[in-house]
Amino acid sequence: MKKHNNFISIISTMAFMLSLSACIDLHAFGFNNNAQTTDQSATTATTAEQLPITTEVSPQVITSTVEIPASSYIASEPTVPLDPSERRMIRTPEGANKLDLETPLRCDVNWETQQMILTLPYNRSAFRQERNGQNDPLPRYEVTGFSFDMMPAEKAIVKLTKEAGIRVSSADGPYTSISASDLKGELSAVIKMITESAGIYYTYNAKDKILTLSRHANMTLYTPHSRPIILGLLDVIRGAGITDIVTNWSDYSITFDADVETKDKMVDLINIFENSPTLIAYDVSVFRLYPYDSSRDIEWNDLLKAFDFGSITTAQTGVIGRTLTTTNEISIEKLQQFLGNQAQIEAVSEGKFVVPNLWMARFDIGKCKMPQANANGLSILAKASIEKNNIIFSDITLEETDGQVTNFKIRNKLGENFMIIGLPNELFGIKSPRSETIIFMVPRLIRTLKTNETIKNKI
Repeated sequence: MKKHNNFISIISTMAFMLSLSACIDLHAFGFNNNAQTTDQSATTATTAEQLPITTEVSPQVITSTVEIPASSYIASEPTVPLDPSERRMIRTPEGANKLDLETPLRCDVNWETQQMILTLPYNRSAFRQERNGQNDPLPRYEVTGFSFDMMPAEKAIVKLTKEAGIRVSSADGPYTSISASDLKGELSAVIKMITESAGIYYTYNAKDKILTLSRHANMTLYTPHSRPIILGLLDVIRGAGITDIVTNWSDYSITFDADVETKDKMVDLINIFENSPTLIAYDVSVFRLYPYDSSRDIEWNDLLKAFDFGSITTAQTGVIGRTLTTTNEISIEKLQQFLGNQAQIEAVSEGKFVVPNLWMARFDIGKCKMPQANANGLSILAKASIEKNNIIFSDITLEETDGQVTNFKIRNKLGENFMIIGLPNELFGIKSPRSETIIFMVPRLIRTLKTNETIKNKI
């Protein structure tokens, strides 16, 4: 009986050892001995050779470490998500913002050889304005006797297109309320009448049967391959308050968003070029004066002693500053030589812009500013017209970020210059006693000559 018990004890001990060995083997392959299994027999029958290879190793079997050379990895800072308020403060780097394809054309002024009158041929057939984006044809329905009274345009179109199963979406409504009575014709013609009366655009998606209304549409204006002409058009568009412009210099096109009024202005501008208009070009130099003696103003009266009488033809006072009209005896070089005796001269900007006759254009000083200069959002708006005997009438307005600075109406002969003096630098956030900003401008004429021949050489 005792021997039998010893035999049972030996058997129990061997079973315990086998169980412990199986447990260690399972740990070695990444299994958890506490895991529940649904098929105990299947688990015990699995051998080491049948288990899949895995890169995950249980911490219990790691007995050594491998040193990784520092040169084989790069330590990285832990990434911390940005707060939404901090994300809004992130801006495009200044170096990227300063890239401007107009710079080689606009910011190059030759003060020594200025042509007062330039004849410019151009291919008039190159002018055209197209609307961008897909606009499917409307379904062909006949409208008879459609009327409404003082109804917003979008509601009138909803009422009109309801039976056709067309959904209407207004991107920036509500729109102008209008009235109409007894409208007849095709659906597309009636919708065109309503949208034009309300001063809005429409686009139609035939697949989804959605008609979208908007005050603005994306347009492309194609121009002749002439640099002065496209510069003039760019300046006019900016003068109309449109600043989001994309210029393609390979096909001489200008793409922008425009409301109906602006689109019509561009059509009028194209029509003007049918009559070979004259353009007025302005060469501009902006610089600042810092008197050597900060307790004294610049003595502009000494200008009368330095140059012959009659070199300054007119002087007029504005709300801020004064404007002097001068003969070409007072060039930009001679003027700066004179001022250099009293003050340090800091160049701010130098460039040119073009204005079609009787139109308004805008020149942003910052487009051609010197690297370290502070343009502070200063712009020149010019509306120009040509009178008899090549007399140029210029309505010049200076604008700064906070609004209009001053305005002058200047009448001068071709070949004369004018300059705006006495603009305190405090206007532009510069705290320097007695310092001022000077704007020197030379107007020139560009006479256009339309031709049907293809212009091969870019002017």
